[in-house]
Amino acid sequence: MAAFTTLEEHRCFGGVQSFHEHPSATVGLPMRFGVYRPAQALAGRRVPVLFYLAGLTCNEQTFAIKAGAQRLAAERGWLLVTPDTSPRATGVEGAEADWDFGTGAGFYLDATQPPWSTRWRMESWITGELRELVMAGFGGLPERTGIFGHSMGGHGALTLALRHPGLFRSASAFAPICAPSEVPWGHKAFSGYLGADRQAWAEHDACALIESGRRAPPLLVDQGLADSFLATQLRPDRLIQACESTGQPLTLRRHEGYDHGYFFVASFVADHFAHHAAALGAG
Repeated sequence: MAAFTTLEEHRCFGGVQSFHEHPSATVGLPMRFGVYRPAQALAGRRVPVLFYLAGLTCNEQTFAIKAGAQRLAAERGWLLVTPDTSPRATGVEGAEADWDFGTGAGFYLDATQPPWSTRWRMESWITGELRELVMAGFGGLPERTGIFGHSMGGHGALTLALRHPGLFRSASAFAPICAPSEVPWGHKAFSGYLGADRQAWAEHDACALIESGRRAPPLLVDQGLADSFLATQLRPDRLIQACESTGQPLTLRRHEGYDHGYFFVASFVADHFAHHAAALGAG
């Protein structure tokens, strides 16, 4: 089992919320992640796992601190895993220049363009090395694993579920970047990480993946209608179009008055746990 260092531990709803760092061979740098362990896991039982992918500028602590989801994980008996959003302290020139590219903005893909390709390997880290560490070190059940996320992390949850069939039994998203190939955030990230080849972009675009024949478990997506990024960056209309034209199961809910932040996420996170419970069961 890969070694890891525990940075913090906090008793919470009968379980433990902890934050860790491990020397990632995939990224070539230390990577951080959080884990909530319910009482069942502390007692040595193997339990279902729910991965949560955070958005731009966030880290492994954002969801754990702001969403109030530990109570829900305790009730279900699930591990709740929160990876960081990018490598840190990479020494790569320009990595700290923008809030929506580089540090804190890994977009949950493996970059192919230098200088990013040496460190920005978030897809391989999450679906490989981190997943294996969680299963071996924290008692997760690999066959009962789900994924969800917010904004950039919603994009990541959708694309990883689509790109790795069978790895995740359930998937959902809050305000995801649905069609990154068609919006400014995606243009910037994909140009930098993947280069000019639009076909390479399509391999990390949920709508393009669905339209090409990829399938995920039934999706739940929540979107606030007071979200300032709705029209310019998120494009849930494109996700509806892609799913309706191909038969990919989707429930997309619109919420009047809700914006893009964590008050919105916290308001509906229990519904997402209920969605995942249909596939993951109790611990």
